[in-house]
Amino acid sequence: MNFDGNGNRRRVVVTGMGAVSPIGNNLDSTWAAMMRGECGVTEITQFDTTDFPCKVAAFVKDFDPLDYMDKRSVRRMSSFLHFGVAAAQMALDDSGLDVSREEPHRIGVEVGTAIGGADVVEEQRLVLEQRGAKKVNPTSIPALLVNMPGCFISMQHNFQGPVNASVSACATGISGIGEAMRRIIWGDADVMLAGGTESAITPLVVSAFGRLTALTGRNDTPQKSITPFDASRDGTVIGEGAAVLVLESLEHALARDARILAEVKGYALTSDAYHISSPREDGSGAARAMSGALRDAGLSPADVDYIGAHGTGTQMNDSIETLAIKSAFGESAYNVAISSIKSMTGHTLGAAGALSAVAAIKAMQEGYIPPTINLENPDPACDLDYVPNQPRAATVNVAMANGFGFGGQNASVVFQRWTGA
Repeated sequence: MNFDGNGNRRRVVVTGMGAVSPIGNNLDSTWAAMMRGECGVTEITQFDTTDFPCKVAAFVKDFDPLDYMDKRSVRRMSSFLHFGVAAAQMALDDSGLDVSREEPHRIGVEVGTAIGGADVVEEQRLVLEQRGAKKVNPTSIPALLVNMPGCFISMQHNFQGPVNASVSACATGISGIGEAMRRIIWGDADVMLAGGTESAITPLVVSAFGRLTALTGRNDTPQKSITPFDASRDGTVIGEGAAVLVLESLEHALARDARILAEVKGYALTSDAYHISSPREDGSGAARAMSGALRDAGLSPADVDYIGAHGTGTQMNDSIETLAIKSAFGESAYNVAISSIKSMTGHTLGAAGALSAVAAIKAMQEGYIPPTINLENPDPACDLDYVPNQPRAATVNVAMANGFGFGGQNASVVFQRWTGA
């Protein structure tokens, strides 16, 4: 690890944030919608869902990629890349970083995706079948690869430092932030753009998740279809979007007199080593991730004011995450506010953890915790404080964001309010 001049571990801070979500095409509009308790889930009309058990999803609406790139770049990229590049640009603008005055090899990117360009795969497979090999788009491969968000972001801004895609299914957004933090701690970079992006609301993906019985069947009431921690919950809803944070070493941020939004204090990544899609029933893997992130941060469970839960709205996830929080936090579990923004954004897969992270930092800044909407009938097995239905005024000094993924990957990151060096 790299140390500062006093022999301490390099500190990492957040100086900018950007987001695209089903409830807003930038961070401010997304946050405002959260404070209103709006849900972005709608009926799927983009393709035929006649035989699908789930006919609803949370789409990004009225987004124009030309606001962030030229026409040639739009044609070369698929939607998950559009969202990731846009969120990165917003985060850079928010940070005030003048990249023309920076050393390109000291800036890197850690932006991943869970699924990548599923829309390209499905579209071009039909082109191949119906029109032949000579009509397949020659840019299909770079438009679908999971490493390409970071690559396109780096090319757009000439970032020549470490560029990587931390892919851990639905934990990707969290692991991207944590691994970027480590790059800075190790001295590989002074600045990292970190987060996740996703756009995979396609016929194959929706039908396959439906076959896994992971999705809701509440098709008649789209905006009440995803109900994390509620006794009536019956599955999640696929969403899309992106969130990117600008992370910097504290020294670098102070040297340029940056506005510091929060400090990234700790991170941990664990594996259940148990099942391809189900978490361990005792929640031990998730609990170890939370405990490990707190240990890395040098903080205790009693220090945490808010947890941005994974909270997918499936029976198993929500009850096991509750059990894991109790295991990791002990009696403090009953004193911490918890919410799932997926009740509003849907499950944005690889972007989900990063969206939770930016919401947690906004909670620190604004003094309000986003709600878990549609929580009308709490499950007795989910007996913690899930901030039901309305945002809550609160002082948030320490926040944790969780992300858990298929294959048993569990990631947690801890942020602390910035009060000065």
